[in-house]
Amino acid sequence: MYGIFDSHAHYDDEAFREDRDALLQSLPKQGICGVINCASDLPTALESIALAQKYPFVFAAAGIHPHEAAKAPADWYEQLCALIENPKVVAVGEIGLDYHYDFSPRDLQKQLLIKQLALAKDCGLPVILHDREAHGDMMEILRKARPKGVMHCFSGSVELMRETVALGMYIGLGGAVTFKNARVPVEVAREVPLDRLLLETDCPYMTPVPFRGKRNDSTFIPLTAQKIAAERGMDAQTLVDQCRKNTCALFDIPESSLLYMTESERQL
Repeated sequence: MYGIFDSHAHYDDEAFREDRDALLQSLPKQGICGVINCASDLPTALESIALAQKYPFVFAAAGIHPHEAAKAPADWYEQLCALIENPKVVAVGEIGLDYHYDFSPRDLQKQLLIKQLALAKDCGLPVILHDREAHGDMMEILRKARPKGVMHCFSGSVELMRETVALGMYIGLGGAVTFKNARVPVEVAREVPLDRLLLETDCPYMTPVPFRGKRNDSTFIPLTAQKIAAERGMDAQTLVDQCRKNTCALFDIPESSLLYMTESERQL
């Protein structure tokens, strides 16, 4: 496959410390034309921007993840405002709610989410949302805020997906659709409108079968695409092409800025 856009990655993660540059340099030859590297706090936002400035096909998202809400400095808002002025920053993220681990108090998670949603809207940027076991509070907030963005690694039901799409959001799906007993993610993959679907890795996490348990990276997206395409009864390359167009549309990224390599170039 070719023309693959990974809409959610974490190449700043320590899991890539030993071979980060070599791996990123290899991606275009393996059909990857774009990557959005998502931050979890202010330091990783700086790292994401640095990667985006080094690699033309990498773009950055800057935001404070719910896990890090309790650690955010007093001036986090001002620092984030400065970071998102960088032209390679295409979204505010990864932001949201996580009631599974509860690493930060829930009220604080909601407070930071609401402020970051407002900031994104003021700046005209989409958001990249994390929602784990917090569907009720998340949807209540989204109904009021009405942001543009994507619910990454979507974990809700088909009904919740339909409401999310009705609010104008996109749905991000990754390796979870290949997991054993992944009934609900597969149902969502089958039913989500094709023009609202994004492909992602969440690497180094969520590696698809048959490599589950190993470090994930963008080269595994074809496994996810093949699974979703099979469930929808369509060609996998057609799915990849549409998801790339969706990603470019949401994040306002011209396709001309992506790094395509022809078959002959990839074989050199």
